[in-house]
Amino acid sequence: MIKKSKKIILAGLTSTITAAYLFGSFAYAKENVDKTHTKSTAKEKLEAYIKFTQILNVIESQYVDDVNTTTLVDKALKGLMTNLDAHSTFMDTKSYKDLSVQTKGEFGGLGISIGMKDGALTVIAPLNGTPAFRAGIKAGDIILKIDDVATIGMNIDESVKLMRGKPKTDVTLTIIRKKELKPLKIKITRDIIKIQSVYAKTIEDKVLYLHVTSFDQKVVEGVKKAIEDNNTTKGIVLDLRNNPGGLLDQAVGLVDLFVDKGVIVSQKGKAQGENIEYKAHKAGTDTKTPIVVLVNGGSASASEIVSGALQDFNRSVVVGEKTFGKGSVQVVMPIGTTEALKLTVARYYLPSGRTIQAVGVTPDITVHLGKIEFKEDPILLKERDLKKHLEEELVKIDGKVSKTSDNNISSENNTTKIDDTIITEEQLYKDAQLKSAVDILKALIITNKGNK
Repeated sequence: MIKKSKKIILAGLTSTITAAYLFGSFAYAKENVDKTHTKSTAKEKLEAYIKFTQILNVIESQYVDDVNTTTLVDKALKGLMTNLDAHSTFMDTKSYKDLSVQTKGEFGGLGISIGMKDGALTVIAPLNGTPAFRAGIKAGDIILKIDDVATIGMNIDESVKLMRGKPKTDVTLTIIRKKELKPLKIKITRDIIKIQSVYAKTIEDKVLYLHVTSFDQKVVEGVKKAIEDNNTTKGIVLDLRNNPGGLLDQAVGLVDLFVDKGVIVSQKGKAQGENIEYKAHKAGTDTKTPIVVLVNGGSASASEIVSGALQDFNRSVVVGEKTFGKGSVQVVMPIGTTEALKLTVARYYLPSGRTIQAVGVTPDITVHLGKIEFKEDPILLKERDLKKHLEEELVKIDGKVSKTSDNNISSENNTTKIDDTIITEEQLYKDAQLKSAVDILKALIITNKGNK
């Protein structure tokens, strides 16, 4: 046992002397070599376990306040897991319960996916239609504070706890955003988070636009239905921008819809059971329809697997900006009935053998977010427009029109019906990435004509 030394209670060097005293019994000349990247021997393991136990005993007997051993061990485990990587963590009873709530797909929160990037708590993406999305949170935002709590040194799970809460309650995020001169404070009202994962629209009657917002258990089913409902489509734009990932089997299943053979993704870990290959199947596969995939810095994990695999198989053109770079595999390992470890056990590898982790997927064609300015045809009126134009002029004078015109004018107040299943030319020009994707897809459709 380590005994208390009365000589070291007095001066400013107390902490240094105490550390030397505590660890002196473990100092061997041959152990000066850094063992961080070498496998521990049985002797080294035993010494480490003894050291940990002795330090616990010292804290229990000499710390200024009374401490609970279970609490100490839990804190030690949390620190241990945090120092492994950004995604591994020890979940105590409350954390494990919160995870169970989350996996049910409905919880009170902001609708924001976060990760650690260069040591900073970073927004991977706000989920479409959620409070964070509506408040203007953007992919790449660095969260500096959650209410008045600084995020420096905070892990992902701790930050998630602070952002979740009862619906209709407020939380204020202080963020750093690229090109903004000072931090921004954004107030967000929590709500029940319900996510629709697949949105389908058409562009010019020949392009099917599929926006996959996250990989929940209904993605493959939703994409299949959209394709069946639009069976005359000549090309597909698959939008994975701001998609933070989700279920691996759904990512694999989505790629499998368009690839008929080969390894879609593999995972490799230390344990033999974690070395797994996920292969494509021929049945029900569409290998002909041209595809363009849209990605950005908010595309992570499962969305990187899909975009990277389709890119490696030369099955699509990837357009947009470099993805987030989260290519590691976590599993939840229960400890008893109320606690668990979430542990990184493997890394993902794309069909070509390249890794996603910390690298991401680089688009074939880089297009940054923005609008495209254009000038309308200087010849303002064409023959087909004359009747419509005259009716519109009458509306300006009389304030009404006798019947619905070709311009969707349906009432006295000149309202226009908007079909949310169609992406218009005006909407395309407001999204440079999508406009580029559609233009590239049109070129693929043209060059693919001779193959059908």
